[in-house]
Amino acid sequence: MKITVMGQGYVGLPLAMAAVEAGHTVFGFEPDKDRLNRLKIADSYVEDVPDKTLRAALETSRYVPTDVDALLVDFDVAVITVPTPLTDRQPDLSFVRAAAQTLAWHLKAGATVILESTTHPGTTRDLVVPILEQATGWKAGEDFHVGFSPERIDPGNERWTFENTPKIVAGLTPACRARALEFYASITQNVVPADSLEAAELAKVFENTFRHVNIALVNELSQLAHVLGVDVWHTLELAATKPFGFTKFTPGPGVGGHCLPVDPVYLTHHARTRHGHAFRLVELAQDVNDGQPEYVVSRLQDALNARSIPLNGARILALGLAYKPGTADVRESPAVAVTELLIEKGARLDIVEPHLTKVTPNDFRAIPRDLGAYDAVVLLTQHADFDLQHVADHARYVLDTRGAMPVAPHIERL
Repeated sequence: MKITVMGQGYVGLPLAMAAVEAGHTVFGFEPDKDRLNRLKIADSYVEDVPDKTLRAALETSRYVPTDVDALLVDFDVAVITVPTPLTDRQPDLSFVRAAAQTLAWHLKAGATVILESTTHPGTTRDLVVPILEQATGWKAGEDFHVGFSPERIDPGNERWTFENTPKIVAGLTPACRARALEFYASITQNVVPADSLEAAELAKVFENTFRHVNIALVNELSQLAHVLGVDVWHTLELAATKPFGFTKFTPGPGVGGHCLPVDPVYLTHHARTRHGHAFRLVELAQDVNDGQPEYVVSRLQDALNARSIPLNGARILALGLAYKPGTADVRESPAVAVTELLIEKGARLDIVEPHLTKVTPNDFRAIPRDLGAYDAVVLLTQHADFDLQHVADHARYVLDTRGAMPVAPHIERL
């Protein structure tokens, strides 16, 4: 089959590679010139797609990265994997709208269009379908097929990949779902049929909302435990010994990445604006997690004050900028928010981030040996690259926001 994948980012590129490996011909539509040029020379910018995988796909001649929409004509299946960001804290579906409009110009009878981008329930039916119908004059579910299959990419996760993570698949009609299931069954190992587009869309945003709310719960618990003088990390370990009815989450400097800070906003905004329904628990969780970077800075400032060191002018070493270990992904990273707040308050900040090229004049790829030169070290991302024993042995004071270091007089866990 001829497959079009709209967007060659962290979702679209792994999907495109899987489709090529399954024997399909794939046109990866990528309007970003820099990304497109890197794709053409097998220089991958997606950590889950090694250069060798991209090179092998190009060598088959069945993978064509392009920004020429005319090449998309006569596709059998098109998958929309474009970003759904927040703009001014409001959901922004402009990329989905543009992708659907581009596909509408090249839609043929019997083709299938599938949305994978995370969004609020109703987007496929109320946004994508009308764009395709109005441009063609055809009827969705009769003249062409429409589906929704939420992405479940977890960057850096070597156990659960695109191929083996269960794939929810929904269709506008039973026939639409059958077409979408046929496609995904050819490139993934486990497809899960959904009864409706809206059920699948809601499942996706709820998966991440579930994590978001539980992370907020333990973040707030850590603040309370600090007031009570209780080690929250030990408390969580004790609670996790219960073999039923409990799922362990851990505190941190906030939430980051492509999903957690964004997806719940799509759900709460849609509930309020379209249905007049407040999802209050989720909105409260957003407030808690959004405020976590400020809480980290306040804890660090209190610790320095106790040592008669003002934050303004203090030498601070921040370990990690990525939102999760083992990646260079800084999208919505709370570590970035913490470092920005520290700079605003006058701290003389150095940053260690082994997975990124230089981001400031004062950053390092590895932990400096002379940790005694710093008034404090703050661990923001628990990269395996970090020699935390060296930090424990030589730092004057450490604020550990990840619970990765042992308790010691000079080490304080969040």
